[in-house]
Amino acid sequence: MKLRKIGSFFVGGRTVTLDGLPVEQRRLAIGAAPRPVDPNGDHVTGQMYVQEFRLAEPRCPYPVLFWHGGGMTGVNWETTPDGRPGWLTRFLEAGFDVLVSDAVERGRSSWSMYPQIYEGAPLFRTKNEAWDMFRMGPPGSYATDAAARRPWPEVQFPPEAFDAFAAQWVPRWVGHEAMTEAAYGALLARVGPCLVVGHSQGGGFALQMTQRYPDLIRGVVALEPSGAPETAGISDALPPHLVLWGDHIADHPVWTRYRGAVDAYVSALAARGVPARILDLPQEGMAGNTHFLMMDRNSDALAGRVIDWLAAAAEAAAR
Repeated sequence: MKLRKIGSFFVGGRTVTLDGLPVEQRRLAIGAAPRPVDPNGDHVTGQMYVQEFRLAEPRCPYPVLFWHGGGMTGVNWETTPDGRPGWLTRFLEAGFDVLVSDAVERGRSSWSMYPQIYEGAPLFRTKNEAWDMFRMGPPGSYATDAAARRPWPEVQFPPEAFDAFAAQWVPRWVGHEAMTEAAYGALLARVGPCLVVGHSQGGGFALQMTQRYPDLIRGVVALEPSGAPETAGISDALPPHLVLWGDHIADHPVWTRYRGAVDAYVSALAARGVPARILDLPQEGMAGNTHFLMMDRNSDALAGRVIDWLAAAAEAAAR
């Protein structure tokens, strides 16, 4: 694997002008005296950070865009919390150019003042809630003391890495779908024909943006998407879809509802003649996968399945 370029850029965003706010006296440097800080003026908001990795000799004509989930950043794809190579490395090794983004108001995309620009304060995820929502163990199995936690016996996520994983989480806002979709649209317009892999909230965005930009997305993979477009008015001119689901979804009421909506959407796609497949990992004999398929111990095997599927989708699109 030889890279010809590692770069980054921002897409989307707009300017918002604020006035009438008080000027504060704040100390901004070690040992310095306070100085005026004036928040009045022009602010950029809604921008999205993207890092690109371009191979010297890519084997696929279309780059892969990785879109992360809620309260997360692009670091999800870089290295697993227990130190193994992430999907970024595996897809580069497989011959794909890769672009990894931090969605609007996450990570290096940064966020904006509230309530002056954003309407409200962000949400912060606790380890308690994440252990449950990410299906690391049965209800009530989380404990502050790592040694007292009770993961599922067959869990694929390395429980000893959960606290390191928690260090990745960032604040998130609700109600920013339109702003985020605008940034993803700007990214697709800049990159051109591509393949999209989205996880959780990013998987829902991937399905939505495939509806809006079917001429640019050659194949879409959604890892446990937490949302799906409405089934009414689905176009039959859409690229192939692949949706992956892990284990213990039937044990969790929120994920049962999410999956029901997504499965109905995939069924509607298939009824319109769109190539759409659900990969239910437990039914495939792969037990214990959590919500974070790309971080589970079998992440390399799952990457291989997705890589093969995307390669076939890319080959069909290039004909």
